[in-house]
Amino acid sequence: MRLKLHRLLAVIAVCAPALALAGKAKPCVTADQAAKMLNKDVCISAHIYDVVQLADGTRFLDVCSPETPDADCRFTVESLWEDRDTVGELNKYRDQNVQVRGIVRPMHGRAGMVLSHARQFYGGPPKFKPNPLLAHGFNAEESRTPIRDPNLRAQGGGRAFMNSRDQESRTGK
Repeated sequence: MRLKLHRLLAVIAVCAPALALAGKAKPCVTADQAAKMLNKDVCISAHIYDVVQLADGTRFLDVCSPETPDADCRFTVESLWEDRDTVGELNKYRDQNVQVRGIVRPMHGRAGMVLSHARQFYGGPPKFKPNPLLAHGFNAEESRTPIRDPNLRAQGGGRAFMNSRDQESRTGK
């Protein structure tokens, strides 16, 4: 019994520093506060007044009250057409208080957040989208690397162990 108590205390002593460093999760901020936090990963807490869909399939979560003129609304949440499957139906959030995590970016003359995955409603990260400039010319079907790195290239142009001119002639054939 005493040995089990010592093991338990040892486990607590090992885990305590990690738990102390973990700290509390950051609280969510309002949409007005988030508008001032450009290029930051934040959680916003907002009331969704309306869900607006454009002709191209882009959807916006309207976080400004109907009394607020559109020119005075400084924040928006945008969901693109290509993310429709991973985001899901947004009309269920109309007239609801939500918390959404994402990176605040300047968009359409105001600050905004791109909603690319439903897990953002539960504190999860946005969907990973590779940078098209870095992935230019990359095709997973090809055996070549997507970048021209001299360290990944075979040195010596595919030479054998010895060049043909370095080989000694054999006698006794």
